[in-house]
Amino acid sequence: MSDGDPQSALREWRRHMRHPVTGLALAGAGAALGIAGPFGTVDLLPIVPRIAYWLVTAFATYGAASLSSELMRGWLGGQSPALRIGAMGIATGLAVSLVVLGINLVSFGWWPDLSELPVFLGTLFAISIIVTTVIAFAQRHAASVPPAPAAPAPEAPALLARLPLDKRGALVALSVEDHYTRVRTTRGEELLLMRLSDAIREVGAIPGAQVHRSHWVAFDQVTQARREGDRAILTLTHGAEIPVSRANLPKIKEAGLLPR
Repeated sequence: MSDGDPQSALREWRRHMRHPVTGLALAGAGAALGIAGPFGTVDLLPIVPRIAYWLVTAFATYGAASLSSELMRGWLGGQSPALRIGAMGIATGLAVSLVVLGINLVSFGWWPDLSELPVFLGTLFAISIIVTTVIAFAQRHAASVPPAPAAPAPEAPALLARLPLDKRGALVALSVEDHYTRVRTTRGEELLLMRLSDAIREVGAIPGAQVHRSHWVAFDQVTQARREGDRAILTLTHGAEIPVSRANLPKIKEAGLLPR
């Protein structure tokens, strides 16, 4: 956010207030306060109006406090932490006090006497400064924690580099055709002049296996597996069927494609 930019602060405040977690937290806090009935509201209001009162109070005071805090953070971005926290606490306390006074005036027709006003405002300001200080330290701590390193992207199989760009999808199967190997991907297929064993070495870490002397398959591209006598047949995502020789049955059983 640019220093002192009210529009940026307003956008950030709207994004925060519209977040589902913010709404759920405020609704939960309002409902809990409504049930507990602090500050004498348990005697003043029945349960349903009391919960409604505290829901309105929770959303209105938090909204006013967070907006004033965002504005002050932008205007005082280059100042010392103590000055920022103090100014944000005062601004927050003023905003919360005005909101609470307005809600109480509308709900109960109550306005504190001059003798009660210092204690009333002092309590609200003290709470606001404490909450602002806690939030500021939590934000500083969160900003100081380095982000977890992103997991490295899986390396693409070297075999895919041999294919035209428009056919470089997820590997499905490799099959021998004369002196060629047919490479099937989710985006098409291509004949390459190379041995099946060499092509399999370029598959990399993709889970799969050579299931026949002429075929290799990627396990995650198998949609169906069925037994036929002493061998098996695999149906792949693109519809082709690949035979599994008897010697290679343990591989597909180990992969969970056939019962052991």
